[in-house]
Amino acid sequence: MKIAEEILRGKGEVVITDAGIVGCARAAAARRALGRCNGMLSLCWLAHTDADCIVPEDWLVKQLLLAEEGVEAAAGIISVDTFCEHGPEVQERFHISYLINTDGRHSHVHGANLGIRADAYLEAGGWANLASAEDHDLWNRLGEARISTAALRVTTSGRRIGRAPHGFADALAAHNEALA
Repeated sequence: MKIAEEILRGKGEVVITDAGIVGCARAAAARRALGRCNGMLSLCWLAHTDADCIVPEDWLVKQLLLAEEGVEAAAGIISVDTFCEHGPEVQERFHISYLINTDGRHSHVHGANLGIRADAYLEAGGWANLASAEDHDLWNRLGEARISTAALRVTTSGRRIGRAPHGFADALAAHNEALA
């Protein structure tokens, strides 16, 4: 919390919750952000990432440029910071299985790299009270004006054990057993 507050320097707010469910935590943050919005919801963009992620300096700018083009939601991709908690074969297995089309589109949805226009978010019903796959659930309820693009990339933790059951850490750890 202290680190986030120092980074924000009073230009934002750190939302703390003891919900223990990622969908509830994301919903609480979205409610707080929407409560701060003084304008039209179609001009408010909710950009989501996780505490164990590093976003590039132009991450939000890229999302807002997509919004200006009429995109209501954008799903980006992730890179893994380190595979040191995994077997030596996991990095290659992950890269082989993490498919991205030549045009940059993909089928991946990560709450750690997701942007949504506020009105589309509310129309879709917002984050559900789910302990995992809350990102896929919301993505599947969004309208057609959404895009998956490799142009949005964040770096996330390669930890073997995560907080969300069946979340990214579990998916990555599954590569330890794959083809074993």
